[in-house]
This record gives sequence, C-alpha cells and structure tokens, in this order.
Amino acid sequence: MPKRQPKTTFSIIALILSVIVLLAIIYFIKLSFFWAWLLAWSVVTFGLYGYDKAQAKIGGGRVPEIVLHLSTLIGGWPGAWLGRFIFHHKTRKTPFLVTLIISTLLWIGLGYWYFFILN
Repeated sequence: MPKRQPKTTFSIIALILSVIVLLAIIYFIKLSFFWAWLLAWSVVTFGLYGYDKAQAKIGGGRVPEIVLHLSTLIGGWPGAWLGRFIFHHKTRKTPFLVTLIISTLLWIGLGYWYFFILN
C-alpha cells in the first residue's frame, strides 16, 4: 500500500473532525447550520494551528500549509485568527494573512447575504 501524502491525511482528519464537531454542535447546542459550520471549522482550524505550532517547536511532522489555508477558507477563519493570536503561529507569513483576510471578508459577506438578503 503506497504511503499517503500528509496533505491528504490531514485533510481527511480535518474533515472527519469537523463533521463530528458539527453534528455535536447541532445536536447539543442547537445552533443553526450556518453558525454550527463556522464553529466546527473554527475548532478544527484552531486545533490544526496548535498542533502545527507544537510540531514546529519539536521538529515533528507539520500540517501542510494548503490544509491550513483550506480549513481557513472553508469556514475556520475565526479559529485561524485565534490560533495566530494564542500560538503566535504563522504571523510572519504574508500568504496566511492574505488568506485570512480574504476568508474573513468572504464569510462576512456570505453571512450578510444569508441573514439579511436571503431571509
């Protein structure tokens, strides 16, 4: 069996964790799907940032940057902001800041459309 690429492995882990957290949030906290989605992906993204920072300190296997970018874009932007602040991680890399700003603006726009235009 060929060895799986880290980006595939971390993407699958992030997806599975986000589905578990999403279902738990919807079932136990009773948030709407929109807020549950953002919260679930934020928890997962924050965890990825924390794990990656810990691995960076010990020289271990890192989370691929594309996985961090995609988890931010898919809805984990609040977790990414928090991860940057708490862990002081990816604060010197311009692509991370650009992705984070674009993602934040996209989701604010999507939220505005969903809550004020659609409803």
